[in-house]
Amino acid sequence: MKHFSLLWKLLLLFLVVSVSLFVILNTVGLDLMQDRMLSKTKEELYQDGTAYVSDYLLEYYKQNIDYSDLSMQLELYGAMTDARVWLVSKTGLVVMDSEHTANGFSLMEADASFMENTFQENVYFKGIMSEPMLCVLVPIISDYVNKGQLVLSVPMSRVETESVFYLDFANIAYLLFQPVLLAVFLLFYRMTAVPVKRMAEAAKKFSRGNFKEPLELSASEEYRELGNTIQYMGDKLKNADDAQRKFVSNVSHDFRSPLTSIKGYIEAIKDGTIPPELQEKYLDIVIFETERLTKLTSNLLELNSFDDNGIILHKTEFDINQMIKQIALSFEGTFKKKKLVLNLVFSEKEQFVRADMDKIQQVLYNLIDNAGKFSNPESSIRITTEEKGNKVMIAVKDYGIGIPKESLGRIWDRFYKTDISRGKDKKGTGLGLSIVKEIITAHEENISVVSTEGVGTEFIFSLPQAQ
Repeated sequence: MKHFSLLWKLLLLFLVVSVSLFVILNTVGLDLMQDRMLSKTKEELYQDGTAYVSDYLLEYYKQNIDYSDLSMQLELYGAMTDARVWLVSKTGLVVMDSEHTANGFSLMEADASFMENTFQENVYFKGIMSEPMLCVLVPIISDYVNKGQLVLSVPMSRVETESVFYLDFANIAYLLFQPVLLAVFLLFYRMTAVPVKRMAEAAKKFSRGNFKEPLELSASEEYRELGNTIQYMGDKLKNADDAQRKFVSNVSHDFRSPLTSIKGYIEAIKDGTIPPELQEKYLDIVIFETERLTKLTSNLLELNSFDDNGIILHKTEFDINQMIKQIALSFEGTFKKKKLVLNLVFSEKEQFVRADMDKIQQVLYNLIDNAGKFSNPESSIRITTEEKGNKVMIAVKDYGIGIPKESLGRIWDRFYKTDISRGKDKKGTGLGLSIVKEIITAHEENISVVSTEGVGTEFIFSLPQAQ
């Protein structure tokens, strides 16, 4: 089925509306116009007849004017009103006719009910009238006595002709209005369809990866807001596309390097390039690289589960100070080799928080591990907990290489490593801080970093205090 554009649909709608209005105007409108003209003619004839009765006929019955004068006045009145005028006695006999052809005609014999109604339509007396007439009967009351009726008649065709005449004016006005109506439709199309079409084209370009052309609209505020939203979506897609490319590049790099080392060392051991006495040393390197790959894979799977399902938290109340002590013990051997001193400073002996114990343990492990990697030998690492309001603030501070100012905003990105850390952190995956950020955000808490290059770094995050 062929789909028509909005412009053709609007033009078709314009045509349907125009034709429908024209048909309605010339059918229902014509009937309404005829009814209005008929009512108006009845009212005018009755008012004129009442005035004629008052001015002449009452004078006639009072014998102030004679028959010949009344007959002349009747003819003049008929000519002035363009109506046929009868003077009818109370017995229904036509006493006087402005056209002198119905004198002596008995209306009661022709139609016994004729004298009973003030207004009668489509009246036709054969031999007396040439076409159907509208008749208006005005009673003649003199000294409280009914003397008869004044009957004024006009052709029904005259009413119809006047209705058509006025309807023709309405049709002309309607036809002159059509260009204005068409202009309104086209303006509506320009105000609605054109911006939508431009936004659709922009969305198609975004879907093809073309984010270079900005979307600019000069339409109404609502369309500009929608356009800005689509442009914002395009910018987000561009950033996501760039991030995806970088992500794939980083994953490829971080997997390729250890795999190349593993493959090279194993082949060297297999073909005898590495003598037996050195094989243990290189197998340790293979194990080291394998562990790094295992850690990288685990972190990727964990982040992927965060993206797909969100982080499912199992909150309990526990002593954060006790957890820090336990994690500190696990780093004792590593820190001894590097001659690092771990200082634990707690404002309270016990500090209970409500959070997911396993996830917070992972956060602390990653932060302390990071602090150890980037601390200078024979320096210290300081971990503090402090109660502030209904929050507990946990800080991990090292006195190491620090983070460059231009890199602070990107340390939470996946696989991001500063140029300084690349030479120092051989075992890192670049995912630890991303996991930390995801976990703290899932708790609806905040984490911040303060760092000075060459001086050290401090990570501070909050947790809700247990009730």
